Amino acid sequence: MQIYQYPSPEGEKKISDTIERGLGYTQEDYNNVEAYINDVKKRGDDALLEYTRKFDSSAITLENLKVSEEEFNQAMETLDDSFLKALDRAVAQLTQFHRQQKEKSWIDTPRQGVMVGQLVRPVDAAGIYAPGAQGGKTPLVSSVLMGGIPAKVAGVETVILMTPPMADGTVNPHMLAAAKKVGIDRVFKAGSAWAIAAMAHGTPMVPRVDVIVGPGNIYVTLAKKIVSGTVGIDMIAGPSEILIIADNGANPDFLAADLLSQAEHDIMASAILITDSKDLAIATQQAVKMQLQALSRRDIATPSMKNFGAALVVPDIGTAINLANRLAPEHLELVIKEPFECIDRIKNAGAIFIGPYTPEPVGDYIAGPNHVLPTAGTARFSSALCVDNFTKKSSLINYSREAFLAEADDIITLAETEGLDAHANAIKIRRQG
Repeated sequence: MQIYQYPSPEGEKKISDTIERGLGYTQEDYNNVEAYINDVKKRGDDALLEYTRKFDSSAITLENLKVSEEEFNQAMETLDDSFLKALDRAVAQLTQFHRQQKEKSWIDTPRQGVMVGQLVRPVDAAGIYAPGAQGGKTPLVSSVLMGGIPAKVAGVETVILMTPPMADGTVNPHMLAAAKKVGIDRVFKAGSAWAIAAMAHGTPMVPRVDVIVGPGNIYVTLAKKIVSGTVGIDMIAGPSEILIIADNGANPDFLAADLLSQAEHDIMASAILITDSKDLAIATQQAVKMQLQALSRRDIATPSMKNFGAALVVPDIGTAINLANRLAPEHLELVIKEPFECIDRIKNAGAIFIGPYTPEPVGDYIAGPNHVLPTAGTARFSSALCVDNFTKKSSLINYSREAFLAEADDIITLAETEGLDAHANAIKIRRQG
């Protein structure tokens, strides 16, 4: 992790390179994903099984593609109490938070004889994608929770989960326990672009869904990008990122640990510290070097910190906040003396973590807010995954004859201004009646 003075040409280049690093895919990647999608669309379950057997498990058949009730029961029996306790807490706290997001339908009578309103309805079916890290050996339980809970809170009738099987054709029991607790209706053993394709277009075995959410590798991300418009998606997510604003009162060991918590995700993950204290930047740099040695994923975290990690020393915290708004980070930590005084100046961030005892991982697992967040600067215009992703809104309009006549002339004027005579005539013909 290199230290830069800011403002400086070198510091500015580091900021620009971070903003512009993109998704990191090639045209070949895009073409491959498009081919997978088209094949699943054409051949359905046959294509889905072929790719799953080729890349994940030769034990998968049409008969065991869907997780059985017996598999769910066996999974629950194998898990220890400490995991189930943590899972119950996470489910409860995430559910409580997401219930606050649920919107209600409403009706208003703004003018005599006029009724307008909005119907808020859940989509019929949603698909959750959860990656199978390291062949399913490190289950991404939180992906099941973050996708499934807001869908269920929204009232989606059918929620399915797609996740790659382990080599023996089973799904990690921790994943199945999470799906059971959340209330996922069906779980299928398939991953990557072909799983996204199956959910987007449907197969004889896999129901077609209306919305697909969840993280994944570049093939999953590209597949979601391609099917977007056929179905709704949460977002096009890039590599993970964290930005920490800290002053001289911060603990450098804490900061280093938090930077590395994102660097271990991906060799393209971004981990940046912005501080008004050069001494803190140097101390954090040394702490990163020390902590890296003990990480099991140091082969990932090391190049991430080398290429996309940095400490920027700025004149004051105000400059740090301006840079944060420009970077629009996925995760923003405020480790400064008076963090709440700065919150109203933060314009762009996926999630804001306040104070020294609110590290980013509490949001990843258990705090309540969703950890599926906008990346690559898209927090400038988009938000975390939420209940709204699983609902749609229909407008309600009703006019009495008297209210219609009172506004008819203005409607005709606007329609004729746009050259839409048939629109105007739909008003005129009623006014004459």
